[in-house]
Amino acid sequence: MTGLGHLWAGWRSPYLSGEETTERPEGVPADPVACVFCWILEEPPPDASRHLLFADELSAVVLNAYPYTSGHVLVLPRRHCGELEELAEEEADALWSTGRRAVRAVRQAYRPDGVNLGANLGKAAGAGIPGHLHLHVLPRWHGDTNFMTTVADARVLPEPLGVSFDKLLAAWPV
Repeated sequence: MTGLGHLWAGWRSPYLSGEETTERPEGVPADPVACVFCWILEEPPPDASRHLLFADELSAVVLNAYPYTSGHVLVLPRRHCGELEELAEEEADALWSTGRRAVRAVRQAYRPDGVNLGANLGKAAGAGIPGHLHLHVLPRWHGDTNFMTTVADARVLPEPLGVSFDKLLAAWPV
């Protein structure tokens, strides 16, 4: 009889429990008030070390550092703004246009059966960074749910973030 196998995903524990971690990529601001998205946007794209895939004058796309699935990206306004209704019309238009481009890149890179596109507006709605509005774009496949999420409160990702970044950058629409 074989024993129960284990999949180690301890690096996700602080994120899942909501605890602040002292393990940050080099250069990430330790100040909890500082916005990680604003920090990411300080350098021009593409920037693999900051997971910045695309940015123009009004919007940007970053690879989610804690993805639901491989290829999960975040589309955000360049301006630090936490509320959808506070965006200027041109910012809202740019956010939607960039979101459409992100969907195209995700479809091209991953060939999913479907795509989730959504926003968690406010901490009560599940926003991990409620001060800087962002849209989630992630590929989905038939049967991509499993017991790991329900029982172990963890996700199994088939590729490292660097591979996801390279795939999405290669698929980014011009």
